[in-house]
Amino acid sequence: MEYLVGQRWVSHADAQLGLGVVVEIEPRRITLSFPAVGEERTYAIDSAPLTRLRFKIGDHISTVDGVELLVTDIEEHHGLLMYTGTDHHEASVTVSELELDAFVQLTTPQQRLLNGHFDKNEDFALRVATLEHASRLQGSPARGLMGSRTSLLHHQLYIANEVGQRFAPRVLLADEVGLGKTIEAGMIIHQQLLTGRASRVLILVPPSLLHQWLVEMLRRFNLHFSLFDADRLAEMPDGNPFEAEQLVLCSRELFEGRQELQQLALAAGWDLVVIDEAHHLHWSEDAVGEDYRFVESLSACSAGLLLLTATPEQIGQASHFARLRLLDPSRFHDLATFKAEEQQYRALSAMADSLERGKIPAELPADLDPNDPPEELIEQLLDRHGTGRVLFRNTRDAVAGFPQRILHRYPLPQPEPYALAQVDLAERLHPELPYVDDSWLDFDPRVEWLERTLKTLRPAKVLVICAHAATAVALEHHLHMRAGIRSAAFYEGLSIIERDRAAAYFADETGGAQTLVCSEIGSEGRNFQFAHHLILFDLPLNPDLLEQRIGRLDRIGQQQDVEIHVPYLEDSAQETLLDWYDRGLDLFRDSCSAGYMIFQNFRERLLPELEQRTEQFETLLTDSAEFTLRTRDELREGRDRLLERNSCKREVADKLVEEIRSLESGETLEHYLEALCDAFGVDQEFHSEHTLILRPSEHMLTGHFPGVSEEGTTVTFEREKGLSREDMEFITWEHPMIQEAMDMVLSTELGNAALGTLKLKGVPPGTMLLEALYTVNCVAPRALQVERFLPLSPIRLLVDARGKQLADLVPHARLNSLVERVKKPTALAIIKQVHQEVDAKMAIANQQAEARLEEILTAAEQDMRNDLGAELSRLEALRELNPAIREEELEHLRYRIEECAIHIQHANLQLQALRLIITT
Repeated sequence: MEYLVGQRWVSHADAQLGLGVVVEIEPRRITLSFPAVGEERTYAIDSAPLTRLRFKIGDHISTVDGVELLVTDIEEHHGLLMYTGTDHHEASVTVSELELDAFVQLTTPQQRLLNGHFDKNEDFALRVATLEHASRLQGSPARGLMGSRTSLLHHQLYIANEVGQRFAPRVLLADEVGLGKTIEAGMIIHQQLLTGRASRVLILVPPSLLHQWLVEMLRRFNLHFSLFDADRLAEMPDGNPFEAEQLVLCSRELFEGRQELQQLALAAGWDLVVIDEAHHLHWSEDAVGEDYRFVESLSACSAGLLLLTATPEQIGQASHFARLRLLDPSRFHDLATFKAEEQQYRALSAMADSLERGKIPAELPADLDPNDPPEELIEQLLDRHGTGRVLFRNTRDAVAGFPQRILHRYPLPQPEPYALAQVDLAERLHPELPYVDDSWLDFDPRVEWLERTLKTLRPAKVLVICAHAATAVALEHHLHMRAGIRSAAFYEGLSIIERDRAAAYFADETGGAQTLVCSEIGSEGRNFQFAHHLILFDLPLNPDLLEQRIGRLDRIGQQQDVEIHVPYLEDSAQETLLDWYDRGLDLFRDSCSAGYMIFQNFRERLLPELEQRTEQFETLLTDSAEFTLRTRDELREGRDRLLERNSCKREVADKLVEEIRSLESGETLEHYLEALCDAFGVDQEFHSEHTLILRPSEHMLTGHFPGVSEEGTTVTFEREKGLSREDMEFITWEHPMIQEAMDMVLSTELGNAALGTLKLKGVPPGTMLLEALYTVNCVAPRALQVERFLPLSPIRLLVDARGKQLADLVPHARLNSLVERVKKPTALAIIKQVHQEVDAKMAIANQQAEARLEEILTAAEQDMRNDLGAELSRLEALRELNPAIREEELEHLRYRIEECAIHIQHANLQLQALRLIITT
């Protein structure tokens, strides 16, 4: 086929792109612009899934100006088609194909059927199933939320749904430790990308968290972020490196003192920017740090912004205000005003507490009706909450579901080599550090204790954490080689694949490692809740790090109490620090979000005691315990409970969980993937219940099937198994394997034309039935989310010899089980004889489908206006009371309503598949 710039072509790979125009031709590639959706696509010339649009005399065409023409003549000039036709005034008009409207449709199934291009009936059934599943997923309220490898936790799903559905969300995620802020951010990113609300995302994190984020985004959400560091930037060609990738992850430190690099990042244009550990940005009323200025500039030129930070009580009110200022500088412009407003929100919280107890507070705002039901009054109070739309914070107390923590202390004699050594504080806490070899293993009593304890706890899984990678490696080697204990090491020096293998070996219930020995950094971000024994080989000098260690097992979903084992050397800094954490802060039994703040408060008194314990230590313990208790009480009393109510509305979260579970229940997805594999020639092997091994075969339909490696890929459909077995792919309806395979079905002609025979009693042989499947084709930019109201909506028709509609009487599944295949020579002989009959039946089917389309479009527009209109009215009324509602959010909503209406009105039918059935 010959391409020329300006020609109009249709992608039969993706009809929703509309009509494309050739804009660039290279020796091996061709680029088309699709004006209807504002996108460009580049294809390989020899395999482009394109069909040249050529109308015939008698066809109706539309121009970009909305002029309708009946084609009366066609000429070709320099490779471009010129159409002459009459408009509704009977005037003759000539237009170039360049002037054609971008909203078009081609009925290729009919062309294939009448030209004898048939597919298997199984492929026809696969196409029907794909369209039905795709349509259901488009309209699902849980769209974008079901594909993550996470537990279905109410607070996470609620936040992801609330934030992920917004246009350019700008929010602060400030959940307490262990509640999964990274997961919430990942779910929001995933939903924004999947629904087309965002396409370019930048994540900035501290250097120590780069690997954790890279792994979490890939492992939990199948998002492939590109890691940018100094080495990668040095290797990249000239130009803006940040424009080379859509999903970019890098450290904030990468930009320190590099104004040119900062300007490149600012110029790249981002739909969503994510800042982790945002409380480390330097800001005060008197001085603003370079890091804060850069993020401030980035937030100003980026549509969406997610800030992840410690809870406000950990970082202080001024620092908290600085984060909110990044989200909306016009709203949060003055610290003193913000502090005054915060006090007002506490009063609203007290009102909500009274309403929950059934008492109507006397100071209820004048615009609220005290006769309304208490639950409605609480909802209205939540809407008035100043930071409720931009700040989300859940607490462990509010979320509940956490296990008990049980501390076991093991005093051990201090060996002479350690006692005699003159060391600094770091080596007092970690006495093995000075040894360049592993000789310390022979005399450190913790090593022998570890061997003995692991054998006693066998076969229970045990997580061992120590501060340094060298310690972890030496311990694991000793356990594996000298003690005969199945173990694996997990530390920052390993590659992503090596870490995943170690974690999978530990997770394996049969034949796996009994223990996993982790370093401090190596254990970050991993979920090992299938184990409940934790051994702390040493202790960190930071309460938040200790909390993070315990948080590897102390997570929602942990089914047993967490047993914390701490061996320590008597009369050492280890014992002193253990006593302070245990008796002073009670950290082993109760999580405390203000741990580091308490440490900072007692730092000057604690550090000398770690060097040499004195009689003052008991006083320190008493003072620390009293201060900690007072701090906990203040946090509980002073917390903005209204905000916590707004951070997880249980009834909304319940519906999301129910929707996801209903989509995962049964074996529908499993059977669908098996049908995909059969169609594309992928071998399947039973692994275990609801788990398969997929391998490429020599007779595959295509050279590659998404997600299946050359060595084979193990997939599971069980969420719990997917969480514990990281060596398996957890397959959901939103997994890239399923999404891309569905695209492969719908972007090709597979299954769109079939022919079969059917034995029916009482029906004369040779009777013809025509089964037609239509979908609604709405060409619209993805960001509008029109498919939420107007999904594919498959329309199935079954027309008999007299033109009667039988689809309701004979369901597709029943018909499919009865139809038999026809040999190709016989099928071709039949087709030659039934051209006119097929055309006649198609005319009937088209007429009936058009009638149904009108009903679907009317209902879709009504649903859209009701849904988005109600949200717009609510936000417009709210903005009078709550300045956190941004004007650009309202403007986008108004724009979206009008644009959605236009695109729904332009929607048409697309014939997806035809099957001719002859009775025998």
